[in-house]
Amino acid sequence: MGGGERPQGTDLGKRTVRDLDLASGTRVLARVDFNVPLEGGEVSDDARIKAALPTIELLLERGARVILCSHLGRPKEREPETSLAPASRRLAELIDAPVTQAEAVVGEQVRGQAEALSAGEVLVLENTRWEPGETKNDPELAKELASMGEVYVNDAFGAAHRAHASSAGVAEHLPSAAGLLLEREVVTLRGIVEAPERPLAVVLGGAKVSDKVALIDRFLDVADSILIGGAMCFAFFRAQDIATGDSLVEEEGIELARKALEKAAAEDTASLLLPVDLVAGDEFAADAERKEIDGTSVPDGWMGLDVGPRTAEAYTAEIGGAGTVFWNGPMGAFEMEPFAVGTRAVAEAVAAAPGTTVVGGGDSAAALASFGLAEEVSHLSTGGGAALELLEGKPLPGVEALDDA
Repeated sequence: MGGGERPQGTDLGKRTVRDLDLASGTRVLARVDFNVPLEGGEVSDDARIKAALPTIELLLERGARVILCSHLGRPKEREPETSLAPASRRLAELIDAPVTQAEAVVGEQVRGQAEALSAGEVLVLENTRWEPGETKNDPELAKELASMGEVYVNDAFGAAHRAHASSAGVAEHLPSAAGLLLEREVVTLRGIVEAPERPLAVVLGGAKVSDKVALIDRFLDVADSILIGGAMCFAFFRAQDIATGDSLVEEEGIELARKALEKAAAEDTASLLLPVDLVAGDEFAADAERKEIDGTSVPDGWMGLDVGPRTAEAYTAEIGGAGTVFWNGPMGAFEMEPFAVGTRAVAEAVAAAPGTTVVGGGDSAAALASFGLAEEVSHLSTGGGAALELLEGKPLPGVEALDDA
């Protein structure tokens, strides 16, 4: 999506980077999400860096002096292996502008580097979580960060559900706006709940019902169908006294699953679909003995590791007939080839679906990438936790803190 295009759907309600009247040389402090995986000291997946490029390039085109801040990993203090230097090197390869890596997050030297920037240049601050005040939304850290910029732009959707100094606190000290990625994420995800093309099919997988119970409850009210896969389906089976063998069962999820089943049985809710057959293994390993189960009762000594072919076929048909599809969570242990068939079938169905297709971050994004389908969906979210909280109806501190439109 180009810098001049607004995403289709509900209005963000916040000022965006497009609305800023920037004089050449304006210092813009931009929160981005460069929380990327590293291997051998280099970035192994640059998707999040590329997702931030439209905002960064728009600011550079307008002659801004751009100061970027981000976290990487979960360090408790200064940990050199979590430096943003590899991300800075990758950014420098992707944009036509000078990129400098600061040695710290704040301080006199860093402020001097920010002030010495020329128009069209980029300074990347060090990992914001090297500062203990970041995750505590420390007012002094927020004020010190803000002192380096004249305008604040938040484009880090993946961190927008955290009330941290760099993602919420700094907005109290500077004129602020949403970046293009943040805008697109929020507008697209809100649109799923508020104005979806019907029918709306929601595919939920993963291990824990407790992680998705609020999402299930919300979508039972607004979706047309909810398709359940992954290990979380075994909590639903246990709630119905169906044998689960040695399958992974979240004990606290059983009662939550029972309540969801009871709600789904009431009128005017989405259809809640569970697997009708399974693929089991005798252990959680790629070389495990594999057995297809025509049904959902898992014998002792076996664990369900994927949905079966009849389930995959039914889910594929449901997805193919939907006007809007939201998918979050794999159908099984897709990282092991013998148990990847169900997740691959869902991924291919979502990629081929004629309607609007939105995929949550995390394992769903990893699955799409592993099957070479990441470019085949309408929207691939960069924020797993933030996406789920937004869809659940929770306010995102990083969005709420921004100036209204």
